[in-house]
Amino acid sequence: MRMSGAEILIECLKREGVKHIFGYPGGVVLNIFDLLYDNEDLQVILTRHEQGAVHAADGYARSTGRPGVALVTSGPGATNTVTGVATAYMDSVPLIVLTGQVSTGLIGNDAFQEADIVGITRPCTKHNYLVKDVKDLARTLREAFYIATTGRPGPVLIDLPKDVTSDKTTFKWPEHVSLRSYNPTYEGNKWMIKQAARTIHKAKKAVIIAGGGVVLSNASKELRELAEYARLPVTMTLMGLGDIPGTHELSLGMLGMHGTYYANKAIQESDLLVAVGIRFDDRVTGRVKDFAPHAKIIHIDIDPTSIRKNVRVDIPIVGDAKRILKSLLSELKEEEDRAQWEPVRKAWLKQIGQWKKEHPLSYAYSDTVIKPQFVVEKLYELTKGNAIISTEVGQNQMWAAQFFKYDKPRTLLTSGGLGTMGYGFPAAMGAQLAHPGKTVIDIAGDGSIQMNIQELATCVLYKLPVKVAILNNQYLGMVRQWQELFFKERYSCSHLDTVPDFVKVAEGYGAVGLRAVKPSEVEPVIKAALKVKDRPVFMDFVVDWREKVFPMVPAGAAIDEMILGEEAEEKKTKKLRAVK
Repeated sequence: MRMSGAEILIECLKREGVKHIFGYPGGVVLNIFDLLYDNEDLQVILTRHEQGAVHAADGYARSTGRPGVALVTSGPGATNTVTGVATAYMDSVPLIVLTGQVSTGLIGNDAFQEADIVGITRPCTKHNYLVKDVKDLARTLREAFYIATTGRPGPVLIDLPKDVTSDKTTFKWPEHVSLRSYNPTYEGNKWMIKQAARTIHKAKKAVIIAGGGVVLSNASKELRELAEYARLPVTMTLMGLGDIPGTHELSLGMLGMHGTYYANKAIQESDLLVAVGIRFDDRVTGRVKDFAPHAKIIHIDIDPTSIRKNVRVDIPIVGDAKRILKSLLSELKEEEDRAQWEPVRKAWLKQIGQWKKEHPLSYAYSDTVIKPQFVVEKLYELTKGNAIISTEVGQNQMWAAQFFKYDKPRTLLTSGGLGTMGYGFPAAMGAQLAHPGKTVIDIAGDGSIQMNIQELATCVLYKLPVKVAILNNQYLGMVRQWQELFFKERYSCSHLDTVPDFVKVAEGYGAVGLRAVKPSEVEPVIKAALKVKDRPVFMDFVVDWREKVFPMVPAGAAIDEMILGEEAEEKKTKKLRAVK
């Protein structure tokens, strides 16, 4: 059957199981949007900005495990997607981003709304395509979904010239995809797995570090079984929160720059790290040469380029985390003298328990001013942890990581690698669309929420009851924190003198606006917000602007060189400034 490129595109999306497309129309993609006008199988979610569309597709993908899809026009429509594409690339999120392009005969002629989006996004996509012939379109789409969702996932961009989507050809659906140069490894090397099992068996102070790769491979169950069998404490990266329940006795919470004292201390005192699905980025390792100085490192990752990229590794295992963890547990169970290491592990866990008692996550509660940590704790308490949380970036992100307990994977959506302000609200919107019956909350700052605040209109239009908890301190909080600690309290461009009235902004869009200015108002505001089921809610919490995120590892320090709080800060600030 002969079909136009636009018809082929839609048919391919349906065959890939796509139900929702986040997009914004424009001249060169009008023929595609025209076909979508009365298509009952694909719902187009009209966002108010192309960046919002890609972040929404990202939140949809992270919360479901299925690829998100965005469709935009050429030129500025395409370039507006770049931040969203780079965000997904850094965090290994499967996306298909479809951009319109001028007709093939005009490419390179500086035509109206022309941009080389393939060249622009080459460094921040897993792969991208410029389709020059309608005959290649079905194959390209099939390959794009395959590449985006296999191996280490990531965004794939397809640039669609106007004439390609208008031309006709015979539609042929490729049943199978085979790419000679792309063959991800899924099964780990058996000999390396045996070596890893023997090393774990001999270790006295082992720690598991679980990252986003565990979430991506749906390996949380296998990780928990391994940890419980071998009695290994588990710390998680920001992207790995939820890999093991935050309430589990073996959970150490997050490690790194704003990780828990006991997680960082355990890493530095360990004799073995079992790293699963992590990149060992700088926020995790601190000063690399002093990271885990006594430990051997087992590194499990599906991306071979991530292994030994940042830290030394003793036992590298390339493959899918789920399969490798299952094999590793099987090997461990074959060890005959488990009883020998149980007392040793018990002593190690007792030591960690002592560190937890000495330096728990804490803050100084006030009954006169709202502490932001208190807001996050109340959100956890009133939802009983049964919520999908998205975040913006900065202090709000770290407090959400520290004081909300994630007992399931895919319940924290946050920009870990790129650190994108404006990510959380549209990501929450995408997650809410994917999970209409669930509570979805964006924990935001008063600075970052303004970067994609226009998506309030989208949430109102589609009756998406996203709850936004704005920790309003009238500052770019994390910038202010660094300026206070390391720049002699010179608050250059971090004070937001003209923060809008968020209640009126919400009401102006047709949403619900609520405000709390003292601690006693926090719980009633959250309860009122949770009752709203048909539109978004802004909760404006006017919080203590002086509050900082602790623990904190200063840039260039080892992860056990932590500022623990106000008392420790007084003692260490002078020394840290001198180092700076």
